[in-house]
Amino acid sequence: MKKKVLALVLAAAMTLSLAACGKSADEPASTTETAETTETTQAPAEQEATEAEPAQEEAEPVEKVSLNVAYMPNYASLWSVLTAIDQGYFEEEGLEITLWEFADGPSEIAAMEGGSIDLAYIGHGAHKLCINGQATIFAPSSVHSTDRIIVLPSSGVTSVDDIANLAGKKVAYNAGSSSETALNGALAAAGLTMDDIEAYEMDATNMVAAMSSGSVDACTAWNPYSVQIMNNCEGAVELEFATDSVNLSSWICLPDYAKENRDILLRFSRALYKAMAYASQEENWDYAVGLYAQKCAKDKEACLVETGDATWFSADDVKNGIADGTMQAYYQRQQEMFIESEAVEGEVPLENYVLFDVMQEALGN
Repeated sequence: MKKKVLALVLAAAMTLSLAACGKSADEPASTTETAETTETTQAPAEQEATEAEPAQEEAEPVEKVSLNVAYMPNYASLWSVLTAIDQGYFEEEGLEITLWEFADGPSEIAAMEGGSIDLAYIGHGAHKLCINGQATIFAPSSVHSTDRIIVLPSSGVTSVDDIANLAGKKVAYNAGSSSETALNGALAAAGLTMDDIEAYEMDATNMVAAMSSGSVDACTAWNPYSVQIMNNCEGAVELEFATDSVNLSSWICLPDYAKENRDILLRFSRALYKAMAYASQEENWDYAVGLYAQKCAKDKEACLVETGDATWFSADDVKNGIADGTMQAYYQRQQEMFIESEAVEGEVPLENYVLFDVMQEALGN
């Protein structure tokens, strides 16, 4: 695989001007975010107990715990955790959440290994690090079965039928993330490999600058970066293609943390599943999007498009999915994909890195 680092004179300036969540030029790459929101939002209406929620007993006083939680500035990362914060579900569990922003999953795992982050949300690509033993999955978040690639007119690609025209073209991607997975899928569908293109590895934020300047012909990015590219690049087209794939997002921690802090994982998960029970319902997306838009200082109407990026798991989805094997099948197929792409050397038992027992206990099974 050819990997090149794209150095652009104007990349830094353009990236800063286009970066998501309103960062200033003086802010670090990952910034502290408080757990509280400032905008007044309408609380969810009382709903019947149709979702599977943990059984509640007379609560004994619990130890107050402060957690540093990593997220990415997109709806997929924030839809459930912000709902749980806003509705006081973490507070009920004695948890104080401080959110920290990162650009991708591998960076989050590195921060956990450095001791600054306790728990994190990851997209599909970083799951291979879990399979390889670097992190442990304790809760699922969402799933989707399609991928996307953004092409400029210079790519010669106008539809999924002529992706083969990327041969010899400059294509940007983010290694180790869902971006790399999507690119490999697009190339494979066209009978190409990384050796057939000029592949440029870069941070997702730099893709915005690279595409805007025309320094690359195509890229595989995710929201909010894909939206920025589409808004700023004349003639850009985002192509969605189906593959025999399962792209999952999950909540993770380090293996040692899971062994030493099972109770904290259960408390965090119980709060998260309460939020998922509500925010996964389509009639409540407007509420969840409002929290996300406020957090990242974005236009709410523009953010609504991100609700179509995946299927958002409810508490019942997780509970029933474990019971009938659907959830295990998702993670098994995901692992097979990484093996097929040689990102993972060989099969690993799911129980080595996916804590289905924690999921079941948190759901009251």
